[in-house]
Amino acid sequence: MSKATSTIKIDVSTDENKVPEHILWSASDAGIKEQTAKAMILSMWDDKEQTALRIDLWDKEMKVDEMKQFVHQTMVTLADSFERSTGEDKMAMAMRDFCDYFAEKMNLFQP
Repeated sequence: MSKATSTIKIDVSTDENKVPEHILWSASDAGIKEQTAKAMILSMWDDKEQTALRIDLWDKEMKVDEMKQFVHQTMVTLADSFERSTGEDKMAMAMRDFCDYFAEKMNLFQP
């Protein structure tokens, strides 16, 4: 039986100062080809060093209000991932409570 391989590709175009101008990503299994993004946060676990490795980028057109929403939504999905992977529902709920606090302080849910 052969093993399947999935490919996730991220292309970042930068200006002369290495500031991201465009982010494009593709995911073979999801059928996504050259989808644009204004920001990304990628975390990988290095089991040898027992540390998280990360890349976080945003293009020069990303607005501060968009970044606040992006960070909020990323934290909410991180709480969901934490709960699914560990079963720690009480801590996941505490994380979501903080996300609600963050959203309130950043005025993300204004009527």
